[in-house]
Amino acid sequence: MLVSVNVALPSPLVTGKGEVLSGIRKLPVMGRVRVGALGLDGDAQADLKVHGGPDQAVYAYSRDHYARWAGELARDDLAPGSFGENLTVEGMLETDVRIGDVYQVGSARLQVTKPRSPCFKLAAWTGLPTFPKLFLASGRTGFYLRVLEEGEVGAGDAIALVRREPDARTVLEDARRRWGTRTDTEEGSEPRASRGS
Repeated sequence: MLVSVNVALPSPLVTGKGEVLSGIRKLPVMGRVRVGALGLDGDAQADLKVHGGPDQAVYAYSRDHYARWAGELARDDLAPGSFGENLTVEGMLETDVRIGDVYQVGSARLQVTKPRSPCFKLAAWTGLPTFPKLFLASGRTGFYLRVLEEGEVGAGDAIALVRREPDARTVLEDARRRWGTRTDTEEGSEPRASRGS
């Protein structure tokens, strides 16, 4: 299910590298939002060299992770959009969602492209310099989507799997392949972040 639709336009963010523009401060939107080929109406990315584009048009993150992060970070202020996601979803975990999966959300059709790689802006937004490493080590990265069919989405929409290649990697498997990261979502493993994250 789609829990929340979140957008933001770039605004100043103080980081360890100085003040930069960032669209990470996503806030929930009431009503329905149009999804175009490059993202949601009312949303934009500041650095198009590493964010946005057709293969990163929409970012989804599962509300299922919020309680765990609240406990691990000792925070009670996490709300939809807190991880910079456009779509706060429910029941779509990195261990289950596969690269290439196609989903119908509202009148839009979206395809999973890759896991999210956190950057220094997420560290600045959370106030934790080590958060990108913790984020990767957790395996709770969320995932990017491309827009196959433009449409409108809104909180409460069902999310229906339309197509899946059964031998495709899960988002978690793809994250491990990209960054060599063992995660705490793997039973019996100790989390460790890959170098250079």
